[in-house]
Amino acid sequence: MILDPLTIPGQPDMLSQLMDYVAFVAAGAGLAEQASYRLSLAVDEIATNIVLHGYQDAGREGDLTIWAEADTEKLTVYLEDSGEPFDPRDAPVPGDLDRPLEERQDGGLGIFLALWGVDEFFYERRGGVNRCVFVVMLNS
Repeated sequence: MILDPLTIPGQPDMLSQLMDYVAFVAAGAGLAEQASYRLSLAVDEIATNIVLHGYQDAGREGDLTIWAEADTEKLTVYLEDSGEPFDPRDAPVPGDLDRPLEERQDGGLGIFLALWGVDEFFYERRGGVNRCVFVVMLNS
């Protein structure tokens, strides 16, 4: 099953459309509720960072395009943008995870949780386009 792509403007108030898309494809693939939640969290975190840092902070405008493929083993969600190049896997892992919340530094936890929440994550940049790939196994 390959689902049609959705393209939205890279603006914060448009991100709910991405989340609706992820919920729809997760349900259609038969993804368990907890896995669906983790996938939604991952896509939301990465998409939010793209909009805020790849577009707004960089003084750029652009779109986000999302689409999905599913087979009997996995659901794969693709998210593309034309913002600043950034591989989320290069973000430092927060070093203070064992400390109480009020003693931790702000920032960095969202990307860590996003990458932790999916079974596989890939990033590539080609021709001025960033592509983040989220894979969730249907048996997990």
